[in-house]
Amino acid sequence: MARLLGNSQTSVMSWTVLGLVRASHPEPTAAVTTVAGLLAVGVGHPPGGIAAVTLTVAASQFTVGWTNDLLDADRDATVGRTDKPVATGAVGRRTVAVAAVLAGCGTVAMALTTNPTAALWATIGLISALLYDWPLKSTPISVLPYAVSFGALPAFVVLALPGAPAPPVWLVAAAALLGAGAHFANVLPDLADDARTGVRGLPHRLGSAGSRAAAFGLLIAATVTLALGPPGPPSGVGLAAVAAAVIVPAVAWCTDRAGARPVAAFRAVMLVALIDVVLLVTSGRLV
Repeated sequence: MARLLGNSQTSVMSWTVLGLVRASHPEPTAAVTTVAGLLAVGVGHPPGGIAAVTLTVAASQFTVGWTNDLLDADRDATVGRTDKPVATGAVGRRTVAVAAVLAGCGTVAMALTTNPTAALWATIGLISALLYDWPLKSTPISVLPYAVSFGALPAFVVLALPGAPAPPVWLVAAAALLGAGAHFANVLPDLADDARTGVRGLPHRLGSAGSRAAAFGLLIAATVTLALGPPGPPSGVGLAAVAAAVIVPAVAWCTDRAGARPVAAFRAVMLVALIDVVLLVTSGRLV
């Protein structure tokens, strides 16, 4: 009997962990965390600094993902989102709320292991992202938190270096452009569901075609900024990255099946972001 009870408790715990992972928006969480880690390598962090940056960004992404699914649970249930574990009851709302609070506290605590200035920017990025979850998602300035949070990411990574050097303006600007493009691409799969539940952010006001055009243009602008920002002429890798920013989203959007949720758009943004970071890492010391 005790053995069966133990197995049952283990099973419940496993399902809870799985539900938390699914509710964390695992794909963008993994992509953004990887981007942060690679950028930390590119700007010259020692191993301890790379770990601090990566863990801070991971905790921040968990906080935002769990908060988003918690706040959207009723809306997701209304439109029948079976891929959302909070909406389906696969993981409890209280559990997700506690996890989000702990992850938020962990974000600040990990950021403070670098220096106060860097921690401030990590906190700004987190607060901005949470403001998107509520109340800015359904407003004409819904793109602003994405731009601020993505722009704050390289600012945090660079400022976390010993001596807290100022991040290059072109690097922060490119990240903000990339974040804005990510917003338009991220909303594309949910336009119809959002319309049913009254969400009216900027992408919803522009519509599918307008959001695709905005995402496409912002991705190209971000990559061009990264290619031209560092001193000297653009490298061959930089020009290749610009070409990828044109080709990857176009191919991805063409692969979205009619009638299915067009998730390839956001995956294309994350792939372009990874390509952009590879461009930065291979460009030599940035600061």
